[in-house]
Amino acid sequence: MSFLSKLFGGGGGDGPKKGKSADPVEHSGFRIYAEPISESGGHRIAARIEKDIDGETKTHQMIRADVTSNRDEAVETSVHKAKMLIDQQGETIF
Repeated sequence: MSFLSKLFGGGGGDGPKKGKSADPVEHSGFRIYAEPISESGGHRIAARIEKDIDGETKTHQMIRADVTSNRDEAVETSVHKAKMLIDQQGETIF
C-alpha cells in the first residue's frame, strides 16, 4: 500500500477499531453507550451519548485522548467521562 493511501485512510484494516457497544447506561435522561476504540497501545476512551428530544434521537460521539490498557477499564472510564460531560453541558452537547 502506498504512503498516500495510508495517510488518507485508503485500504488496509490496520487502523483503530471501534469496539462493540456495552449495554447502555442511563444518566439524567441520557443513554450512554461505552464504545472504546481498540488501538495498538490499548483502548481509547469513547462513548456515544443519546437523548430523545421532541421525538428525535440526538446523538453525540465522545472520543478522548485517554488510553487504557484493558477494555473493561476503558468501558468504565468512558461511562464516567460521559456522565461528567452530561453534568457539565447537558443538552448543549447536541
